[in-house]
Amino acid sequence: MDRREALKRTAWLMGGAVSAPAILGILKGCTAKPTIDWKPVFLSPEQGSLITQVSEIIIPKTDTPGAKDVGVPGFIDQIVNECFTKEDQESFKKGLQEFDDAAKKEHGDSFIELDAEEQTAFVKKIHDAAVNAEDNGKRPFILTLKELTMLGFFTSEPGATQVLQYSPVPGAYKGCIPLSEAGNGKSWAT
Repeated sequence: MDRREALKRTAWLMGGAVSAPAILGILKGCTAKPTIDWKPVFLSPEQGSLITQVSEIIIPKTDTPGAKDVGVPGFIDQIVNECFTKEDQESFKKGLQEFDDAAKKEHGDSFIELDAEEQTAFVKKIHDAAVNAEDNGKRPFILTLKELTMLGFFTSEPGATQVLQYSPVPGAYKGCIPLSEAGNGKSWAT
């Protein structure tokens, strides 16, 4: 028996001795981690990945682009960096960490490590709890993230032109018509 054959047989024998939890650990370690295609300025890459996943759950890709496709995560990073006060920035980061900690507490893994169904169910659960919670003066993180996601999506070109009604020129120009026919019988305010 040569060396190569001995290694094959040893590997085959050892494969039978490996426990199921070890195999699951190896397989879980080999799954591809979600990546981001934008460079965070304010958030860390891990936080950027989490924002990307949650925003895509809020507005998923269907027959129209999803939040990730139109650059919503980068928009959120930019808005938080440039428009939020220092206190609001810290509150946003704290909310992001609490969100991930809640996922770890409930599922034993960070949000990014969960499968797609668990992520969606977790976001829905946190969102519904925030909507039904009493207003204590502090806006829940998930509602802030949802607001920023929707703002970023509906102000993007695909969101404004493919999802919302969009008329680049609001009405055709008709030069010589009676005022009663212009504007559905109503005069213009200006």
